[in-house]
Amino acid sequence: MAKLARLIALCLALVLGAKEANAQVSPEPKRSDGWGTVTTITMVAGGATELLMPRIFYADPEVTVGWKARWHVSVLAPVMTLTSATLLNDLALKNLFKSHRPGCDESNNKLAGCESYGSPSTHAFASFSALGHGAAVFVFDTFKWSGGRFNGGAFAGHLAGPLVLAGITGVGRSVGDYESFGQVLVGGTIGLGVGFLSGLTYSLMQRPECGYTGSLICW
Repeated sequence: MAKLARLIALCLALVLGAKEANAQVSPEPKRSDGWGTVTTITMVAGGATELLMPRIFYADPEVTVGWKARWHVSVLAPVMTLTSATLLNDLALKNLFKSHRPGCDESNNKLAGCESYGSPSTHAFASFSALGHGAAVFVFDTFKWSGGRFNGGAFAGHLAGPLVLAGITGVGRSVGDYESFGQVLVGGTIGLGVGFLSGLTYSLMQRPECGYTGSLICW
């Protein structure tokens, strides 16, 4: 009987110990504040580049020959559309996916660094949507409106610059442990597609020229 009692006590201790271990809360994850700041800056800079970058095109010889640049107030429409899509991703899509950030799980999802889900990455979505928009504008300004003539300034402002900013954002979010590589990939891929569709629609509907006025700013 004494041996049976000790065996029962041992089993109870093992079961209770296992329950206590399962109830432990995972520690608060450590994030890189530096990368958090850098990726936020590069994300905003990508959107600002598309907002401030002029449309560069080779003018129709019937109007005036040569390269021209025009700033379009109408670019606010696609930029605000992409901003709204970014907010939708952050407020709705993440709660749909319910993908925990690195170092987070059900036990610590209320602690600092785990208050929100990580996929699709909002920073990657925003920065790559700016890249997609710029890529579409560059392609159609080059091949539709400029007769295939290449302009280095348009390439740098609409494509190369946003590509660098998006790359830094994506790498920084992963290295800084804010999101996993997969979460960044999902956010970046969706953002790139949405941005390209936005830029395609805008560049086809809005001619780069400001009519026949020669004005630098198109309303």
